[in-house]
Amino acid sequence: MFNNYLNFPFTDGKGELAALLAAGLWAVASVLYGIVGQKIPPLQLNLVKGIVAIAFLCLTIWLTGESLPISSPAPIFLLCLSGIVGISLGDTAFLAAINHLGARRVLLIGTLSPPITAIAANIVLSEQLNLSAWCGILLTIMGVAWVVTERVPNTDDSYPQHLWRGVGFGVLAAITNATGTVISRLAFATGSVTPLWAALLRLSAAVLVLVVWLWFNRQRQVLSYPYWQSWRVVLTSCFAAFFGTYLGIWLQQTAIKFTAAGIASTLLQTSPLFVIPLAMCMGEKVSWRAIAGVIIAIIGIGLLFYLK
Repeated sequence: MFNNYLNFPFTDGKGELAALLAAGLWAVASVLYGIVGQKIPPLQLNLVKGIVAIAFLCLTIWLTGESLPISSPAPIFLLCLSGIVGISLGDTAFLAAINHLGARRVLLIGTLSPPITAIAANIVLSEQLNLSAWCGILLTIMGVAWVVTERVPNTDDSYPQHLWRGVGFGVLAAITNATGTVISRLAFATGSVTPLWAALLRLSAAVLVLVVWLWFNRQRQVLSYPYWQSWRVVLTSCFAAFFGTYLGIWLQQTAIKFTAAGIASTLLQTSPLFVIPLAMCMGEKVSWRAIAGVIIAIIGIGLLFYLK
């Protein structure tokens, strides 16, 4: 359907490096969001981190003097739609899942996103999946399921409704992440918007929707809640927003622009590899089962996108 839009040049190495850097930053931010998420509701935290990131993006655009190339309204519309789906809905579900499952498990569920991206690309962009791709999907799901069903010490595994609610939020986050990736891919293919402006457009649309969402939910006093009286909460939230949202989304859009969507999605989901060393540094015991699950999932993702 959109095959004529997909033949644009990629820059060797730039997109792949950007994706890996974004994955590392998201791993750090996820741990921090897991801390402040116990004090701040997911919807409000999503709004605040978006506002902080928009401020940094506007400052960056002002300092660099980078203008928005307007050749067609279609890419701008697609990027705004991508932000609404991937950030407004997706990040809210992601933060809610972290509150129930913890950062490591949620990021492992996020490895479902590349297979979902492949399926969505097949439907929307007419990208055909071969046998190795379907084998990759199966291996990825097996790896995620292997870790998610593990009982982790000091977590509330005794309440299955909490566990599966978190899994539901995590799967929703993976689906919306995949959808946002495909839409962004199409936007870059149909226009000349830069990654910096793409990040700003996505976040601006997402924040606008979150404001309306909060307004209709009568949660209008977002910044006057008691948790904002703690400088530790404020600084941690801003720190996580700077690295995970401002830099992370900028790098994510760079990856999607300069490398194939499948490769970008694969590398962006390597955050679990970064989270496990972080968890060990924080004193959390990481089992061989968890490590095996990550390896299986990553092999599946690699099989999905690298073997032809």
